[in-house]
Amino acid sequence: MKIAAAQLSCVPTDVSANAARAAALAVRAREEGAGLVVFPELTLTGYEPAALAADPGLWLADAEDPRLDPVRSTGIATAVNVALRTDGPRPVIATLVHDADGAHVTTYAKQHLFRHEQEVFAAGTVPGRFELDGIRFSLGICFDNHFADVPGAGAAAGCRVHLASSLYGTGDGVAERAAVHPGIARGFGMYVALANHVGPAGEWTGCGGAAVWAPGGTLLAEADAHTPSVVVAEVPTEAEADAEADGVAEGRAEGARAGHADEPGAPGAPTARARA
Repeated sequence: MKIAAAQLSCVPTDVSANAARAAALAVRAREEGAGLVVFPELTLTGYEPAALAADPGLWLADAEDPRLDPVRSTGIATAVNVALRTDGPRPVIATLVHDADGAHVTTYAKQHLFRHEQEVFAAGTVPGRFELDGIRFSLGICFDNHFADVPGAGAAAGCRVHLASSLYGTGDGVAERAAVHPGIARGFGMYVALANHVGPAGEWTGCGGAAVWAPGGTLLAEADAHTPSVVVAEVPTEAEADAEADGVAEGRAEGARAGHADEPGAPGAPTARARA
Protein backbone atom coordinates (compact mmCIF):
# COMPACT_ATOMS: atom_id res chain seq x y z
CA MET A 1 0.00 0.00 0.00
CA LYS A 2 1.23 3.48 -0.82
CA ILE A 3 0.59 6.28 1.65
CA ALA A 4 0.84 10.03 1.11
CA ALA A 5 1.61 13.00 3.35
CA ALA A 6 0.31 16.39 2.31
CA GLN A 7 1.41 19.96 2.90
CA LEU A 8 -0.75 22.94 2.03
CA SER A 9 -1.29 26.63 2.62
CA CYS A 10 -4.66 27.26 4.26
CA VAL A 11 -6.99 30.22 3.80
CA PRO A 12 -7.65 31.47 7.35
CA THR A 13 -11.11 30.32 8.54
CA ASP A 14 -12.37 29.56 5.00
CA VAL A 15 -13.59 26.00 5.40
CA SER A 16 -14.89 25.66 1.84
CA ALA A 17 -11.68 26.92 0.25
CA ASN A 18 -9.52 24.69 2.42
CA ALA A 19 -11.69 21.64 1.76
CA ALA A 20 -11.26 22.27 -1.97
CA ARG A 21 -7.48 22.61 -1.60
CA ALA A 22 -7.28 19.42 0.45
CA ALA A 23 -9.48 17.59 -2.06
CA ALA A 24 -7.20 18.61 -4.93
CA LEU A 25 -4.18 17.21 -3.07
CA ALA A 26 -6.10 14.04 -2.22
CA VAL A 27 -6.85 13.51 -5.91
CA ARG A 28 -3.17 14.06 -6.72
CA ALA A 29 -2.18 11.48 -4.09
CA ARG A 30 -4.67 8.99 -5.52
CA GLU A 31 -3.36 9.58 -9.03
CA GLU A 32 0.14 8.81 -7.75
CA GLY A 33 -1.08 5.45 -6.48
CA ALA A 34 -1.61 6.23 -2.79
CA GLY A 35 -4.37 4.50 -0.86
CA LEU A 36 -4.38 7.01 2.01
CA VAL A 37 -3.34 10.63 2.51
CA VAL A 38 -2.79 12.44 5.82
CA PHE A 39 -3.25 16.22 6.17
CA PRO A 40 -1.79 18.81 8.60
CA GLU A 41 -3.22 20.15 11.83
CA LEU A 42 -6.48 22.11 11.50
CA THR A 43 -6.64 21.61 7.75
CA LEU A 44 -10.11 23.01 7.22
CA THR A 45 -9.66 26.33 9.04
CA GLY A 46 -5.92 26.85 9.12
CA TYR A 47 -4.21 27.12 12.48
CA GLU A 48 -6.41 29.89 13.92
CA PRO A 49 -7.11 29.19 17.64
CA ALA A 50 -8.46 32.68 18.41
CA ALA A 51 -10.93 32.56 15.54
CA LEU A 52 -12.00 29.05 16.52
CA ALA A 53 -12.62 30.18 20.09
CA ALA A 54 -14.72 33.10 18.87
CA ASP A 55 -16.79 31.29 16.24
CA PRO A 56 -18.24 27.83 17.01
CA GLY A 57 -19.62 27.85 13.48
CA LEU A 58 -16.13 26.87 12.35
CA TRP A 59 -16.28 23.63 14.34
CA LEU A 60 -17.38 20.51 12.48
CA ALA A 61 -20.46 18.89 13.95
CA ASP A 62 -19.29 15.31 13.46
CA ALA A 63 -17.51 12.98 11.03
CA GLU A 64 -20.44 13.26 8.59
CA ASP A 65 -20.42 17.08 8.43
CA PRO A 66 -21.16 17.92 4.77
CA ARG A 67 -18.31 20.45 4.70
CA LEU A 68 -16.02 17.40 4.53
CA ASP A 69 -17.77 16.01 1.45
CA PRO A 70 -15.27 17.40 -1.09
CA VAL A 71 -12.49 15.46 0.64
CA ARG A 72 -14.51 12.35 1.43
CA SER A 73 -15.54 11.99 -2.22
CA THR A 74 -12.02 11.85 -3.71
CA GLY A 75 -11.79 8.06 -3.91
CA ILE A 76 -8.88 7.75 -1.45
CA ALA A 77 -8.77 7.19 2.30
CA THR A 78 -8.14 10.46 4.14
CA ALA A 79 -6.99 11.60 7.58
CA VAL A 80 -8.15 15.21 7.92
CA ASN A 81 -7.56 17.31 11.02
CA VAL A 82 -10.31 19.70 12.17
CA ALA A 83 -11.84 21.52 15.10
CA LEU A 84 -14.60 19.12 16.19
CA ARG A 85 -17.62 19.85 18.35
CA THR A 86 -17.96 17.99 21.66
CA ASP A 87 -20.68 17.71 24.28
CA GLY A 88 -18.87 20.39 26.28
CA PRO A 89 -18.18 24.08 25.68
CA ARG A 90 -14.89 23.52 23.85
CA PRO A 91 -14.00 21.68 20.65
CA VAL A 92 -11.23 19.14 20.27
CA ILE A 93 -8.46 19.15 17.68
CA ALA A 94 -9.39 15.93 15.92
CA THR A 95 -8.25 13.76 13.04
CA LEU A 96 -11.18 12.25 11.15
CA VAL A 97 -10.33 9.16 9.12
CA HIS A 98 -12.54 8.08 6.21
CA ASP A 99 -12.00 5.22 3.82
CA ALA A 100 -11.87 5.49 0.03
CA ASP A 101 -15.67 5.23 -0.14
CA GLY A 102 -16.08 8.13 2.29
CA ALA A 103 -17.20 5.98 5.22
CA HIS A 104 -16.06 7.07 8.68
CA VAL A 105 -13.34 4.81 10.10
CA THR A 106 -12.24 6.49 13.34
CA THR A 107 -11.81 9.81 15.13
CA TYR A 108 -8.82 10.75 17.25
CA ALA A 109 -8.66 13.84 19.51
CA LYS A 110 -5.31 15.44 20.38
CA GLN A 111 -4.24 14.45 23.88
CA HIS A 112 -1.28 16.80 24.48
CA LEU A 113 -2.36 20.38 23.90
CA PHE A 114 0.34 22.97 23.24
CA ARG A 115 0.42 25.99 25.58
CA HIS A 116 -2.30 28.41 24.40
CA GLU A 117 -4.34 25.54 22.95
CA GLN A 118 -5.25 24.60 26.51
CA GLU A 119 -7.33 27.79 26.72
CA VAL A 120 -9.36 26.99 23.61
CA PHE A 121 -9.64 23.23 23.17
CA ALA A 122 -10.49 20.16 25.23
CA ALA A 123 -7.93 17.37 25.41
CA GLY A 124 -8.61 13.91 24.09
CA THR A 125 -8.18 10.85 26.28
CA VAL A 126 -8.35 7.87 23.90
CA PRO A 127 -5.60 6.58 21.56
CA GLY A 128 -6.25 6.75 17.82
CA ARG A 129 -5.83 3.53 15.84
CA PHE A 130 -7.36 1.90 12.80
CA GLU A 131 -6.68 -0.76 10.19
CA LEU A 132 -6.81 -0.31 6.43
CA ASP A 133 -5.89 -2.81 3.72
CA GLY A 134 -4.08 -5.06 6.17
CA ILE A 135 -2.00 -2.30 7.77
CA ARG A 136 -2.56 -0.95 11.28
CA PHE A 137 -2.15 2.79 11.80
CA SER A 138 -1.78 5.02 14.85
CA LEU A 139 -2.52 8.74 14.99
CA GLY A 140 -0.79 11.72 16.61
CA ILE A 141 -1.34 15.46 16.26
CA CYS A 142 1.64 17.83 16.38
CA PHE A 143 2.67 18.20 20.06
CA ASP A 144 1.39 14.66 20.72
CA ASN A 145 4.37 13.36 18.81
CA HIS A 146 6.79 14.84 21.35
CA PHE A 147 5.47 12.36 23.94
CA ALA A 148 6.55 8.74 23.65
CA ASP A 149 3.26 7.44 25.04
CA VAL A 150 1.37 8.36 21.85
CA PRO A 151 3.36 6.47 19.18
CA GLY A 152 4.47 3.97 21.82
CA ALA A 153 0.91 2.90 22.50
CA GLY A 154 0.36 2.41 18.79
CA ALA A 155 3.51 0.34 18.41
CA ALA A 156 2.53 -1.80 21.40
CA ALA A 157 -0.84 -2.41 19.74
CA GLY A 158 0.84 -3.67 16.57
CA CYS A 159 0.59 -0.52 14.43
CA ARG A 160 3.05 -0.36 11.53
CA VAL A 161 2.45 3.27 10.53
CA HIS A 162 2.18 6.45 12.60
CA LEU A 163 0.34 9.37 10.98
CA ALA A 164 1.31 12.83 12.27
CA SER A 165 -0.92 15.82 11.45
CA SER A 166 1.21 18.79 12.45
CA LEU A 167 2.25 22.41 12.25
CA TYR A 168 5.98 23.04 12.36
CA GLY A 169 7.11 26.56 11.60
CA THR A 170 10.27 28.10 10.31
CA GLY A 171 12.87 28.73 13.01
CA ASP A 172 12.98 26.15 15.80
CA GLY A 173 10.27 24.10 14.12
CA VAL A 174 12.62 23.08 11.33
CA ALA A 175 14.95 21.25 13.70
CA GLU A 176 12.07 19.79 15.74
CA ARG A 177 10.41 18.42 12.63
CA ALA A 178 13.66 16.81 11.50
CA ALA A 179 14.38 15.23 14.90
CA VAL A 180 11.03 14.08 16.28
CA HIS A 181 9.65 11.99 13.43
CA PRO A 182 12.67 9.92 12.38
CA GLY A 183 13.15 9.47 16.14
CA ILE A 184 9.72 7.83 16.34
CA ALA A 185 10.60 5.63 13.36
CA ARG A 186 13.85 4.53 15.03
CA GLY A 187 12.50 4.22 18.55
CA PHE A 188 9.36 2.25 17.76
CA GLY A 189 10.19 0.54 14.47
CA MET A 190 7.32 2.23 12.62
CA TYR A 191 6.79 4.00 9.34
CA VAL A 192 6.02 7.66 10.06
CA ALA A 193 4.12 10.01 7.75
CA LEU A 194 4.25 13.72 8.62
CA ALA A 195 1.82 16.25 7.14
CA ASN A 196 2.65 19.93 7.64
CA HIS A 197 1.64 23.46 6.73
CA VAL A 198 3.63 25.42 4.19
CA GLY A 199 3.50 29.22 4.26
CA PRO A 200 1.40 31.38 6.64
CA ALA A 201 -0.30 29.42 9.44
CA GLY A 202 -1.69 31.65 12.15
CA GLU A 203 1.17 33.33 13.96
CA TRP A 204 3.67 30.96 12.35
CA THR A 205 4.98 30.20 8.89
CA GLY A 206 4.81 26.50 8.10
CA CYS A 207 8.16 25.05 7.06
CA GLY A 208 6.75 22.34 4.77
CA GLY A 209 8.85 19.22 4.50
CA ALA A 210 5.97 16.73 4.54
CA ALA A 211 7.71 13.38 4.64
CA VAL A 212 7.63 9.62 5.17
CA TRP A 213 10.28 7.73 7.14
CA ALA A 214 10.85 3.97 7.27
CA PRO A 215 11.41 1.98 10.47
CA GLY A 216 14.93 2.79 11.55
CA GLY A 217 14.59 6.42 10.45
CA THR A 218 15.46 6.18 6.75
CA LEU A 219 13.85 9.03 4.80
CA LEU A 220 11.69 7.63 1.98
CA ALA A 221 10.12 10.82 0.59
CA GLU A 222 10.19 14.51 1.44
CA ALA A 223 8.54 17.65 0.08
CA ASP A 224 10.24 21.01 -0.28
CA ALA A 225 9.81 23.98 2.06
CA HIS A 226 7.65 26.09 -0.25
CA THR A 227 5.15 24.20 -2.41
CA PRO A 228 1.71 22.76 -1.56
CA SER A 229 2.14 19.13 -2.54
CA VAL A 230 2.02 15.48 -1.55
CA VAL A 231 4.77 12.92 -1.13
CA VAL A 232 4.16 9.20 -1.56
CA ALA A 233 5.93 6.12 -0.22
CA GLU A 234 5.12 2.43 -0.17
CA VAL A 235 4.44 0.54 3.06
CA PRO A 236 4.30 -3.27 2.91
CA THR A 237 1.59 -5.12 4.77
CA GLU A 238 2.74 -7.24 7.69
CA ALA A 239 2.42 -10.35 5.52
CA GLU A 240 4.49 -8.75 2.75
CA ALA A 241 7.14 -7.59 5.22
CA ASP A 242 7.35 -11.08 6.74
CA ALA A 243 7.64 -12.63 3.29
CA GLU A 244 10.37 -10.17 2.33
CA ALA A 245 12.28 -10.89 5.55
CA ASP A 246 11.95 -14.63 4.92
CA GLY A 247 13.23 -14.14 1.38
CA VAL A 248 16.24 -12.14 2.55
CA ALA A 249 17.06 -14.75 5.20
CA GLU A 250 16.79 -17.57 2.65
CA GLY A 251 18.93 -15.62 0.20
CA ARG A 252 21.61 -15.13 2.83
CA ALA A 253 21.53 -18.83 3.65
CA GLU A 254 21.89 -19.77 -0.01
CA GLY A 255 24.71 -17.28 -0.42
CA ALA A 256 26.48 -18.66 2.64
CA ARG A 257 26.24 -22.18 1.23
CA ALA A 258 27.73 -20.87 -2.01
CA GLY A 259 30.47 -19.07 -0.10
CA HIS A 260 29.59 -15.50 -1.11
CA ALA A 261 26.85 -14.40 1.29
CA ASP A 262 27.54 -10.68 1.21
CA GLU A 263 29.23 -10.10 -2.11
CA PRO A 264 27.72 -7.08 -3.90
CA GLY A 265 25.02 -8.32 -6.25
CA ALA A 266 25.08 -11.86 -4.88
CA PRO A 267 21.67 -13.51 -4.39
CA GLY A 268 22.06 -13.41 -0.61
CA ALA A 269 23.28 -9.82 -0.31
CA PRO A 270 20.92 -7.73 1.87
CA THR A 271 19.16 -4.88 0.06
CA ALA A 272 19.10 -1.31 1.32
CA ARG A 273 15.42 -1.77 2.17
CA ALA A 274 16.20 -4.83 4.28
CA ARG A 275 18.75 -2.85 6.25
CA ALA A 276 16.29 -0.02 6.96
